[in-house]
Order: sequence, then structure tokens, then C-alpha cells
Amino acid sequence: MLSIIQAAGWPIWPLILCSILALAFVIERFVKLKSSRVITPGLLDEAIGVSRDSVPGPDTVNQLAQHSALGEVLASGWRAINNNPRCTPDEMRAAMEAAGRKVAHRLERFLPALATIASAAPLLGLLGTVIGMIEIFGAQAPSGSLSGGNPAQLAHGISVALYNTAFGLIVAIPALIFWRYFRARVDGYILELELAAEHFARHLDPLCPGGEHAKGAKR
Repeated sequence: MLSIIQAAGWPIWPLILCSILALAFVIERFVKLKSSRVITPGLLDEAIGVSRDSVPGPDTVNQLAQHSALGEVLASGWRAINNNPRCTPDEMRAAMEAAGRKVAHRLERFLPALATIASAAPLLGLLGTVIGMIEIFGAQAPSGSLSGGNPAQLAHGISVALYNTAFGLIVAIPALIFWRYFRARVDGYILELELAAEHFARHLDPLCPGGEHAKGAKR
């Protein structure tokens, strides 16, 4: 590997940095996008059961928020009702939507960077190819004959051109595959969060002190 790096020349170092960053992003996303960290099975039904008659206290709300990303969204509805004695269903839904946006932003973390690496790696490889071609033409004799050039410099230029192109593709292809995989996974999670939040919001509507259901119950 060291001999390949030496043969490829200095243009390969940005590609090596991109490969290290891409690997770190992929590992980090695999850890953070586990189902247990985002959508915990049965959590929605459990939250509905706990708040069937009234909204629980702050301790239960905080415990739910720390459970997973879904718990954070659901807990925001409880928290909005607890913090505002005259909370309306629209205000409760707005609080849940804001929490959902924060969760979605966190789920998409590093995905733009991974997509940038997938797009930039072939260009960096092409840059190395161009530099290698420049070295090849620079190795020519003044008469313009390649046979009169320096063989070692010619070989180095060819190595720079070929190794950088190949390494750029080696970095870009897996980065693109993982980016598409994580992008689809995040989109699926966001859809599940939206559906769960909407179902939970309909459950909390009668519990809002400022809602029409609450006003009708008082009458």
C-alpha cells in the first residue's frame, strides 16, 4: 500500500483523507441510525396508554424524551400541554412538529458530507490524472519525442494518472452506495415519525386545556 501511495504522488493524499472521513461517517451513521435509537417498537402504544386519561408529570415526560427519537417527538406533545395551561391542539401540534424537525435534522447529520465525498472523489482522481499527464508531457525531450524523455519520470507520471483515477472511483462508489442507503433509511424513519406523531396528536387533542373538546367537557 505504501508503494502505491508513493507511486500515486501527492494528489492521492486528499483522496485518502476523503476515504477516512467517509469511513468515519458510515460507521457513525450505522450506530446512530439503529432502530432502537429512532423507532422503538411499542413505544407509541405505551405512551397512549400512560396518557389515556391525563398527561403524566415532568419525570415521565423526560424519561420518554430520553428513550429514542420517537420518544422525543411524543414527549414534546406532553411537555407543551404541561407547560401551557391554555394550550390548544394547534399549539401542541406545532410543538411536536418543531421537535420532529430537530429529530429529522439529527438523523440527516453527515449525509450531505458523505454525498459531497461521493461527488468530489472522482473529480480529485481526475485532478490527479491531469497532474500525471502534465508530468508525462513534461518528461518529453525538447524535440517532442517521448522516447527521448526520462523513463523514470514517464513511469511516475503514468502512475500518478492511473492510480489517482482508480483510487478516486474506489472512494466514490462505496460512498455513493452508503449515502443512498442511509438516505432511504432516514426517509423511512421520518415517514414513520410523522405517522406516529399524527396518531399521538389526535389522541392528545381532548387533553389540551384550550381545545374545543376540553371546553365542551367543562360545559
